[in-house]
Amino acid sequence: MNYKSKLALLISKHIDKEISEELIEIPPNPKLGDFAFPCFNLAKILKKAPAVIASELVQELKADFISEIKPIGPYVNFFVKKKLLAKKALTKIYTNKDKYGSDSINEGIMIESPSPNTNKPLHLGHVRNMLLGNSIVNLYKKIGYDAKRVEIVNDRGVHICKSMLAYQKFGNNKEPDKKSDHFVGDYYVLYNTKEKETPEFKDEIQEMLVKWENNDEDVRTLWKKMNNWATKGFKETYNRYGADIDEHNYESDFYELGRDIVLDAFDKGLLKKDENKNIYYSDNEVEKKIVLRGDGTTIYMTQDMALANIRYNKYKIKNMVYVVASEQNHHFKVLFKIFKMLNREYADHCYHLGYGMIYLPEGKMKSREGTVVDADSMANDIHNLAKNEIVKRYPDLNPKIVESRAESIGMGAIKFFILKYDSMKDFVFDPKESLSFEGETGPYVQYTHARCASVLKKHGRLTNNIDFSKLDTVEDKKILKLLENLPETVKKAALEYKPSLITRLLLDLCQAFNEYYHKHQILNDDDKELEKARILLVNGVKQVLAIGLNLLGIDALDEM
Repeated sequence: MNYKSKLALLISKHIDKEISEELIEIPPNPKLGDFAFPCFNLAKILKKAPAVIASELVQELKADFISEIKPIGPYVNFFVKKKLLAKKALTKIYTNKDKYGSDSINEGIMIESPSPNTNKPLHLGHVRNMLLGNSIVNLYKKIGYDAKRVEIVNDRGVHICKSMLAYQKFGNNKEPDKKSDHFVGDYYVLYNTKEKETPEFKDEIQEMLVKWENNDEDVRTLWKKMNNWATKGFKETYNRYGADIDEHNYESDFYELGRDIVLDAFDKGLLKKDENKNIYYSDNEVEKKIVLRGDGTTIYMTQDMALANIRYNKYKIKNMVYVVASEQNHHFKVLFKIFKMLNREYADHCYHLGYGMIYLPEGKMKSREGTVVDADSMANDIHNLAKNEIVKRYPDLNPKIVESRAESIGMGAIKFFILKYDSMKDFVFDPKESLSFEGETGPYVQYTHARCASVLKKHGRLTNNIDFSKLDTVEDKKILKLLENLPETVKKAALEYKPSLITRLLLDLCQAFNEYYHKHQILNDDDKELEKARILLVNGVKQVLAIGLNLLGIDALDEM
């Protein structure tokens, strides 16, 4: 049981009302205590002012793990005994190692990510999608869920036909002479250029789509060839970004099932048809949303209606999370309403994890015009920037080690910079800023982990047989509280789909430790018992940093 739970139980017993541990806060200033309980919610029940309730509670509440309780306005502030705080946090970390912060919530969850279109390579938006998907899966696995990573590859439709038509007209049966998904993407850009010159291409696109759905042999052969090129390239990019996907679904495999579901719902009067014969959904809360075109061709909504059923029947997992840009908020609002209309078992367990735009210092990207920064180019650029920095710092380092370290630092920089923002927030991605060894960056956290590793390497043997009362400074307590907060933060980050909470904890811990490192002597201290205690503290910091970095998909380096 953590301290929040203990305090919530203590207060509950006294007032004869269950208090949730979520109501227990951590004060912004350590001088205000380690934990605080706001009494506002009790004012109506007890018919007293919050400040009065706080003063009365202080007189009554006692616990063997509390050194002091203070009323500060409407808050009851608790100070945990330093020795107990140190012993509990450091012993747990020492014993559990990388399992620290784990839980055993025995439930299932499916996370859909990144789900690209096969007409172009993955770009910066897909990177954010991948990284959110990676971290959410890791977080849920950490707290004991059976987390499945799935994706839907959108391999058919109007946009896919655009790259196909351009290749058909201008490709001359050429084989890829670059990474294969980039080769396909070039023809998507080419189509949009040519369409401006020849507007009739729009009609040809629709004709090609109809031919595809009618299993035209030539169209299908071209489609298979170009899709194979695209998906081959995707998998290479997935591997580099750490997107470990359990199941790849392809829209082309079940679009007909989606059409059948729509037609059945229409026959039952659950869906409507407009003057253009489009079948759509609408109600008092949402505007009209087409689910099947008048010519019988399907759209994303059609496939989603089918695929959710397929996945549920296969895994029997109700919890479904869709990682898709916030531009599709309306799409998912309607989709979940349709699930309820169809009485799907999972209708109340679906969640859309939307995310905002990433901008570059140069401005907004446009895939149709070929101005998008693709995921591969960004990874290569960051790798080279990291490599240059490493060579500057360590000119004699083995070239193979340079390359390996540059990849770890570079990819860590991308992942941390993107994940530190709340998913709904738009932001500017600055490659050079992301690689700084100072500030709120991945390399800063990796460097702090390496610093801890260096200290531990110099010291030698680690022991848990220490005098915990030695860790009695304000700086000690600050670090210990951050270490103690990891399990709660992991659980909160998972259940709220916010890996940014992990980045915040890591940054706070790094700042606290580096201040500690410069203020307090750790090694070769005249007081050997104090040294042993501080070494165990360093081990705790290192372990928590490693756990946090791994949850974000970032390498925890012992050397930088």
